[in-house]
Amino acid sequence: MRSFGKSVNKYFDKPIQTKKLPKGIPYIIANEAAERFSFYGMKAILVVYMTQYLHITQGEINLSEENAKVYFHLFSSAVYFFPVIGALISDIFFGKFKTIIFLSIVYCLGHFVLAVDPSKLGLVIGLSLIAIGSGGIKPCVSAHVGDQFGQTNSFLLSKVYGWFYISINLGAFISTLLIPYCLKHYSAHVAFGIPGLFMLLATLFFWMGRFKFIHIKPEKKILKELVKKKNIKLIFKLSSIFIFVSFFWCLFDQTGSSWILQAEKMDRNFLGIEWLSSQVIAANPIMILLFTPLFFYYLYPQINKFIDLNSINKIIIGFFLTAISFLIITIIQYWIDSGLTVNIGWQILAYAVLTSGEIFVSITCLEISYTHAPKKLKSILVSLFLLSIALGNIVTSIVNFYNVRSDGSLILDQTNYFLFFTILMLVVTLIFIPISRHFKKKIYLQDAKD
Repeated sequence: MRSFGKSVNKYFDKPIQTKKLPKGIPYIIANEAAERFSFYGMKAILVVYMTQYLHITQGEINLSEENAKVYFHLFSSAVYFFPVIGALISDIFFGKFKTIIFLSIVYCLGHFVLAVDPSKLGLVIGLSLIAIGSGGIKPCVSAHVGDQFGQTNSFLLSKVYGWFYISINLGAFISTLLIPYCLKHYSAHVAFGIPGLFMLLATLFFWMGRFKFIHIKPEKKILKELVKKKNIKLIFKLSSIFIFVSFFWCLFDQTGSSWILQAEKMDRNFLGIEWLSSQVIAANPIMILLFTPLFFYYLYPQINKFIDLNSINKIIIGFFLTAISFLIITIIQYWIDSGLTVNIGWQILAYAVLTSGEIFVSITCLEISYTHAPKKLKSILVSLFLLSIALGNIVTSIVNFYNVRSDGSLILDQTNYFLFFTILMLVVTLIFIPISRHFKKKIYLQDAKD
């Protein structure tokens, strides 16, 4: 428990028996909103910057669209690989709070490098530091949310994860409108610098909540816990789901690459405003903000009247919606390749379908990766879900790398490129349906016995 006096050096180390919202949650939500502002704002302009602004800003040769997609998805993959490292450091050595604070500083340094030196070398160094920092804290922050709850207020966990997801998308929505504007009308230094300032704010918010949080102590023997037979079975069970979920991310994360490049070729006048191509991605977070409460409080209960809307069925529905969204994108690209002028409203329709799929898949996976993990393995099991995002981005990067022939021509032209991913998602979904039926639910909370 926390001690009071001149020297305060202890924290709450187990959930408080209450039916109310844990006191540390507002600090976590504020931290997440600011951190996601920094990440998504920076990420929104990467492909456009690499393909259009490197020459203007640094006098260096712009990257081709295919190479930009390769590097974009390699970076995204690295961001979601480092959660494994962050989880091990957190759960074995330092605990979640110290790990998050230290890696947040690394994260800030990455933003600083991008703001000062947005050259190709600066991009490599800055994005590497951001991947380490952002990736390293991801499983810790997600699991830290669940750590605040015990049996008496566990009924609030699902709703708080919904709020957590809303905070992510509130930060993302504002930044994906603002940062592309700054890149176009000010400079790369300003566009990369503002996200860095917000990451500093995020770190401050989290530090301010230190005496409100539940601090679960690291376990030196966690590796022994990890190799126990029951936990190995658990890892394989969750992996059997997340390996399929990785293909969802293979498609979804292309909103930051191929969808932006497609938007460059579209009529972007919508609602009387001429949007920048990298601003269109803001459709996703604003739709999350609108759809999430609608889904949780109305759509899910209605669907549950007809089918058992368990975690697996949510994921299956999300997979089908993702395939449909890419089918819409494929049709758009066919129209563009045929010489037609296509309004950005069609891509926004695809965003609506994809966002619906994201709610069904991503929030569900975030919740089950925590609730299925024994209390000593929370961050590690959350990182297993995040590793699925890394794998999906590796697949996308490989496809783009090998899509270019030696003479520079494409194996899959623009329409066939999107059609390929549409068919891939449908095939993966049809394989997943029978395999997923073996999944059984078990929930672990911090004050529950393993």
